[in-house]
Amino acid sequence: MIEGVVNLLKPPGMTSSDAVTDIRKLFGTRRVGHAGTLDPGAAGVLPICVGRATRLFDYLVDKQKEYITEVRFGVSTDTQDSYGRVLARAKRVVSAGELRALLPAFTGGIDQVAPMYSAVRVDGKKLYQLARQGAEAVEIHREVEVYSLELLGQAEENRFLLKMVCSKGTYVRSVCADLGAALGVPAHMSFLLRARAGGFAVKNAHTFAELAALKAEGRLEEAVTSIEDALRALPEARLALSAYQRRLLVNGAEIAPKELAPHPAGTALRVYANGEFLGVGVVREGKLRIRLNLIAGEGEDA
Repeated sequence: MIEGVVNLLKPPGMTSSDAVTDIRKLFGTRRVGHAGTLDPGAAGVLPICVGRATRLFDYLVDKQKEYITEVRFGVSTDTQDSYGRVLARAKRVVSAGELRALLPAFTGGIDQVAPMYSAVRVDGKKLYQLARQGAEAVEIHREVEVYSLELLGQAEENRFLLKMVCSKGTYVRSVCADLGAALGVPAHMSFLLRARAGGFAVKNAHTFAELAALKAEGRLEEAVTSIEDALRALPEARLALSAYQRRLLVNGAEIAPKELAPHPAGTALRVYANGEFLGVGVVREGKLRIRLNLIAGEGEDA
């Protein structure tokens, strides 16, 4: 069975759940999940986990994201993107200079209110479900980090391309709407491309057509990043263990090998024993415990 992470180039108009369904059919397995939702109207990188890689979610989703987006001034919508109902219009023209001067105020740690048309849950219901039922707006605040926000250029009057590098959970369309509010102009996000999600970049992403062609040629595994390689962003611990120590570790016991000295408490590590990749371990008080056992054929999470 092929397992690992597929760097999918999701087209606009497809939900992340639909992408998972199509990958299930392509790979012939039900054990499939995506690492980080991408809005239906957006395109770009959507990492899809296959097989045991579905257990990597926590280690893949909590990574930096990079987006290319177009903000359109002069029109606002109820969804903050181009798919929503128009709420307001204005004729004021925004210049590149005033937009560029505003961008530093939207970098660093910022407080965001989740859009009503989003999948955030309140009392078991998603906000977009409440919005469609005509419920009053619910304010769900979250602290996010925008590492950089750059003006790439102007497409036409009141349309500007931006590049944003941010933490998980950042609503790019809310940033676009908030830029308009700061300038006193209605605004929305008219285009969104996720160019990078952690270590997965758009230049290496595969379309469904490319995946289907590789499958027809018996080369589908070429489009899959191995579980070990998908975790390369984590620091590693290469341990020299006795057979007894290895058995303790993979069965959930804690050990205190000398190789842990450089790693502070709470560090998640790629763990190797005598060159063999075991999985993901966590350091606590100078001891190591396997949190995610990824040895083929062996148990589940320790």
